[in-house]
Amino acid sequence: MTRPSGASRRTVLTAGLAAPLAAGLVGGAASPAIATPRTPPGRGPRWDHYLKSTPDNLYWGGFPINQRPGVTMRSGEIVRVDALSQQGLTGSQNPVDYFGAFGIKPEEVLPDAIAFWETLPARRAANQNYGGGHIMTGPIYVKGAEPGDTLAIEYLALDTRVDYGFNGTSPTSGVMATTYPGWRAGDAPLDIPSDALTHMYRTGMWRGQEVVHFSDTIKIPTRKFMGTIAVAPPTGEFVGNTPDAAPPATGVQSSTTPGKFGGNMDNRDLTVGTTLYLPVFQPGAQLFMGDCHSVQGDGEVSQTAVEHSLSGTFRLSVLKNTPTELPWAETDTDWIIMGIDWDLDRATKIAVEKTIDFLGRTQGMTVAQAFSFASLAVNYHVTEVVDRTQVVSGYIPKSVFTASRSGSRRTS
Repeated sequence: MTRPSGASRRTVLTAGLAAPLAAGLVGGAASPAIATPRTPPGRGPRWDHYLKSTPDNLYWGGFPINQRPGVTMRSGEIVRVDALSQQGLTGSQNPVDYFGAFGIKPEEVLPDAIAFWETLPARRAANQNYGGGHIMTGPIYVKGAEPGDTLAIEYLALDTRVDYGFNGTSPTSGVMATTYPGWRAGDAPLDIPSDALTHMYRTGMWRGQEVVHFSDTIKIPTRKFMGTIAVAPPTGEFVGNTPDAAPPATGVQSSTTPGKFGGNMDNRDLTVGTTLYLPVFQPGAQLFMGDCHSVQGDGEVSQTAVEHSLSGTFRLSVLKNTPTELPWAETDTDWIIMGIDWDLDRATKIAVEKTIDFLGRTQGMTVAQAFSFASLAVNYHVTEVVDRTQVVSGYIPKSVFTASRSGSRRTS
């Protein structure tokens, strides 16, 4: 089946669980005209803009509002973005030395990674470490995006920039941490020696596909995605590590905790072929992305995935006067409805409530019908459990909807 692109595939889904369908989008309005795009040498879809991960386009650990645009683009245009993994780039050791300890040669270290590390003293002096560990590329301004709109982000291509990435474990990391909500006094740590905490994995082609070489006998196919992608959040609103956390001293939303602005959702299905929908809170939307991964299982239970510098190509489109309450997404096969909360049970409850709302708005179901359908046909994944707030995603299969509804065409 040929996959539609642009606004042509956004037919029933523009409400974002919060508002009726926007006029003019039902039936597939065309994307805005695009200036002659360029094609990256040797690979990938064409793009109109290229945002490099040079120090002036990088932000450490948060999403500051109204920063200098890294790129300004029109709705419907395509942008290519370079992003850096934070692994080895935010400590005191030079990245060449850090990576060298794992057998990575100096010429394999990205120049922009070294350039970012060299800015750390100035960033600390200027109070520009915003609390999260991630390195974010941005912001991308989209002309015409205003509060009350929705930004649609189509994932067109994702490519590894180097052939190595890192995963971290420890006796008390991830879901084993004493700060994890499920921890109880007396829980024993894992038996992991101190020399087995950081794992470097090479990637490469094997039997026609890119894989993570976990071992000589285990090859994990890559499934690349940006673990953190966010619009600039609402002014003066913050999501902290706990529901009653004080506002951050920097006055900037940390990248650690996801929220209604998106952020550190770590959803492995936000990859090529997916469209993510985020609410717009600031003029231009001001999109940031980073925390890139080459592969991760649902949950990211050890605290990290394979942290891996990537480049991505995205089409950004503004859905005017279309409020969205929480991030959500769609693929060829599913609509993905997210629930986010500090409590995993409440995140599940929110995901189910939003599923019911979605089915009522787009499929005309009653609340009772939608609740029944959610139990019979919707798969709820614990997509991320280790970043303070937790994310549960409900996958609504498109295949079960066999007939069109008025104002509600199938998109697959």
